[in-house]
Amino acid sequence: MKTITVGEREIREVVSMKEAIDAVRQGFVDLAAGEFEMPTRTALRDGQFLVMSAHHRPTASAMFKTLSVNFERKPAIAGTVIWSETGHLDHLVADAGSVTALRTGAVVGVATDLLAPPEAGRLTLIGAGGQAPDQVRAVHAVRPLCQLTVVDADLGRARDLVERLAPELAGVELLTATDAVPAVRQADIVCCATNATTPLFPESALPEQVHVNAIGAYRPTMRELPDELLAGSTVIVDELDAILEESGEIIHALESGAITRDALTELGTALSAPSPDHGKRTVFKSVGVAVQDWAVARLLADRFLA
Repeated sequence: MKTITVGEREIREVVSMKEAIDAVRQGFVDLAAGEFEMPTRTALRDGQFLVMSAHHRPTASAMFKTLSVNFERKPAIAGTVIWSETGHLDHLVADAGSVTALRTGAVVGVATDLLAPPEAGRLTLIGAGGQAPDQVRAVHAVRPLCQLTVVDADLGRARDLVERLAPELAGVELLTATDAVPAVRQADIVCCATNATTPLFPESALPEQVHVNAIGAYRPTMRELPDELLAGSTVIVDELDAILEESGEIIHALESGAITRDALTELGTALSAPSPDHGKRTVFKSVGVAVQDWAVARLLADRFLA
């Protein structure tokens, strides 16, 4: 028996964003088909410590992730992802921060590919932290960008992110801002990746047709989107049980009466629906679920445990 340890460099070298998007998409289709055993994650100290697991019945494989979250440090996310199969003695242990960023980007790529208009090319990204680069990479992979605006209260941090991404975004107009409201007015796609506790912009600031991804708020006390946006949009969520327990936006909108549970559709169900008609405004809300980590870990296992 041996344990293979995989760090950030190896993860980035062997798993492309396109591969991660394809793997996560299939993972959600399998989740909707009942092929996973996936408990709601354990959150300790109000989400500063998280434990997640997923078991894929057809392959008798499982993923276990433990991590700590602290927005005052860099990187904010630290921990391990463990991959195991009943048919093999070898295990894989991967850096949880890298896997989390990659799989969070990938699910946004899946949702954007499903929900954003085919011609969408202007992205406004709110938040320039650790999850931000893969948000851009994922959207760009499914909707080639013509314009990117990065919004952050720290303009220097926004500029640093744009400079880092510039080599990957040849021909894309790159802008930075500190105010989200004017930045979202002309966007085709908006990605929210912050630790905000109040909405980042009013619903009225958005164009009539727009797709919004919100991945930053993962606790009931956190909130990036206003009730009015959720009430007037088609809302897709990663997994209903997790959303109802952890998503501040959804919990607030339900309690205020802005939406009902019937308004929420799981991503796996939406992916399996023939020719969905999603309307002019769409929202994808994710708190992050273990099937995403399983999908990326499986790609790593295929390469390092083969």
